[in-house]
Amino acid sequence: MSKLYIIPTPIGNLEDITYRAVNVLKSLDLLLAEDTRKTGILLSHYDIKVKMTSYHQHNEHKVLDLLVNKINFGMKVGLVSDAGMPGVSDPGFLIVRECIKNNISIESLPGASAFLPALINSGIPVDKFCFEGFLPVKKGRKTRLEFLKEESRTMVFYESPHRLIKTLKDFATAFGSSRKVSVSRELTKVYEENIRGDIEGVLQHYISKPPKGEIVIVVEGR
Repeated sequence: MSKLYIIPTPIGNLEDITYRAVNVLKSLDLLLAEDTRKTGILLSHYDIKVKMTSYHQHNEHKVLDLLVNKINFGMKVGLVSDAGMPGVSDPGFLIVRECIKNNISIESLPGASAFLPALINSGIPVDKFCFEGFLPVKKGRKTRLEFLKEESRTMVFYESPHRLIKTLKDFATAFGSSRKVSVSRELTKVYEENIRGDIEGVLQHYISKPPKGEIVIVVEGR
């Protein structure tokens, strides 16, 4: 039966994939991958042989109709991102929306995601939280931070290593330097690191030790 499968993949450790995800990957007619080379490493590790095609932010608008037609004609198609859950700060929303419009069945599998481990091990309350993803780099950044000054829930952000120090400085200005924060880096990988404290203390840590790898920031609410 034609269907779109949303398949989360490991964020670092290749063992963080479910049996169900492996079985679904093996059953597909076509796999949409953000980077076929990266996904190829995972497929090879589990001896999965499936046809792949690129699906990423630079081509998703162009190939959307073609892919939806393929599913409509009976193909079982899967979607993966480079790591974690597709659609969370990665491509996925457009094809899901289009499949819904075309009454195509969608099955979203549970699995790895970077922000949940970072949130849980932060030591900051998690009963209520909001996921902000990546802040605007330039336009809209100051406005967004000004809005978040009144946010009472725990906030979760993604950030790149070369922007982390700037972002922590912006947080100190917007939220105050004494606000609690946790920075998780390279989650599930060999050099996983979780640095917790107030914004000023964590900022000074990374000024002295420039970060590398994928980063999740958890910030205490107001």
